[in-house]
Amino acid sequence: MNELISINYENSERPTVSGRDLHEALEVKTPYTQWFERMCEYGFTENEDFGLVSQKCETNNPKNPYTVRNDHALTIPMAKELCMLQRSEKGKLFRQYFIKVEEAWNSPEMIMKRALEIANATVKKLQIKVSALTVDNQIMQPKAEYFDALVDRNLLTGIRETAKELHIKERAFVAFLLEKKYLYRDKKGRLMPFAPHVTGGLFELKEFTNEKTGFSSTQTLITPKGKETFRLLYV
Repeated sequence: MNELISINYENSERPTVSGRDLHEALEVKTPYTQWFERMCEYGFTENEDFGLVSQKCETNNPKNPYTVRNDHALTIPMAKELCMLQRSEKGKLFRQYFIKVEEAWNSPEMIMKRALEIANATVKKLQIKVSALTVDNQIMQPKAEYFDALVDRNLLTGIRETAKELHIKERAFVAFLLEKKYLYRDKKGRLMPFAPHVTGGLFELKEFTNEKTGFSSTQTLITPKGKETFRLLYV
């Protein structure tokens, strides 16, 4: 089928044609704006039969170098009716052309093609969502691991964490625990709790293994009871 006028297929639901292109192709003598307003009196509805398209155009006026020109995107059914209303050979020719455009658009092959395009677009959207979820999971994974560790530790906190939660400087908090004989430094310089305070429920000792290095170490953790005890004692 030879193309008599450009058809816009960007809208996946229905093709359209430029009102100004059709006006020119039909060789209508009346200016486009007046002609289109008169054609709309036949009962065409905006956003159903046509849509307004504004175009920024250059002018030869240095004081006003640009102007806005209105065009309209016409549905093929509206374009057919406009051609019929012209009652001319050109009108008849273009009406027949639009009939063929509709037939091709509604053919089983074209319907299948559009269905595949919609399906592919849907798959791409899902892929984007999956990618976004993957990124979110990667961002949240360290946080999830941190909270899992808190659960595994039964809400135990380290000395630094406890000092921060109690709004005490870490050095001052450590000095307080050493002075009051809650902690001592072993031969390796590690802060370790005195046994009575472990059995008293203020501290717990946990063995941790670094998965990368395989190195194991013992960490002194403060229980919720210990945290509340030190909060009351330090105030």
